[in-house]
Amino acid sequence: MADKVVFADRMLSLGLARVSEAAAMASATLVGRGDEKAADQAAVNAMRDQLNLLDIQGTVVIGEGERDEAPMLYIGEEVGSGEGPAVDIALDPLEGTTLTAKDMPNALTVIAMAPRGTLLHAPDVYMEKLAIGPGYPKDVVSLEMSPAERVKALAASRGCDHSDITVCVLERPRHEEMIEGIRSTGAAIRLITDGDVAGVIHCAEAEITGIDMYMGRGGAPEGVLAASALKCMGGQMWGQLTFRNDDERGRAAKAGITDLDRIYTRDEMVTADVIFAATGVTDGSVVSGIKREPGFLTTETLLMRSKTGSVRRMIYRNPASVS
Repeated sequence: MADKVVFADRMLSLGLARVSEAAAMASATLVGRGDEKAADQAAVNAMRDQLNLLDIQGTVVIGEGERDEAPMLYIGEEVGSGEGPAVDIALDPLEGTTLTAKDMPNALTVIAMAPRGTLLHAPDVYMEKLAIGPGYPKDVVSLEMSPAERVKALAASRGCDHSDITVCVLERPRHEEMIEGIRSTGAAIRLITDGDVAGVIHCAEAEITGIDMYMGRGGAPEGVLAASALKCMGGQMWGQLTFRNDDERGRAAKAGITDLDRIYTRDEMVTADVIFAATGVTDGSVVSGIKREPGFLTTETLLMRSKTGSVRRMIYRNPASVS
């Protein structure tokens, strides 16, 4: 029997950055063109092509949807050369398709990789999410608290006024009551139209972004990607799956989830070392968007490893005809 191949995160990290960069560059010509599907498909094609060049035995656990819903990068698809370590892959080839189509801030390409069996197989349902950056006591806030109680607890831990806290929230009608509760404390809210992976990442760089906490309901797959980023950068996160009907509960069962009420911590969503890469498509507070000049595309990629806590920002000036 062959020896188990070690998850060499240091060696794989630059390859993962290249995967993220390729997806971003492929969607560059579609920024502001109003075609969400074309931009997403271009990113999917490029990401899949680059993944298949890596020496991994990869399985997509967070992807473009179920096999019957997505022709490429579907959940369960095997990617890579078939050599090397067995890994789980979570990805969003274009996080913010609407942002890209409208040339709005914070569109990203996002991918995370970890040893096989260590990423939560989150079904395509909603997840109630709560995240804060590093430096706070464990469980200083919780999903069991009301939004106002979370603001007050975080402010008490920081030793600041409630008005000094800024919370990032996805702008959706379902969050109106939560927004009212947050504002009742005097805290500020930064509303985002899309892209809650970036919203969670903001918490880990509060000194740059001004965001202290993220809360609200968004896609569960994006929750695993966000947890992967926070595991690298530091910070705490909690997520609880929410279901609107029996079909969604069936999706959870298919993913192997039996406790439908469980609250997952960051380290329960990502149980081992992980590497994470995100490349900017449009300008944002996490990374800069793609810059075009005659004959060249320039990208910025955030590349992180949880094992070392390393966070790299990589600028790549690439001849536009080269992939």
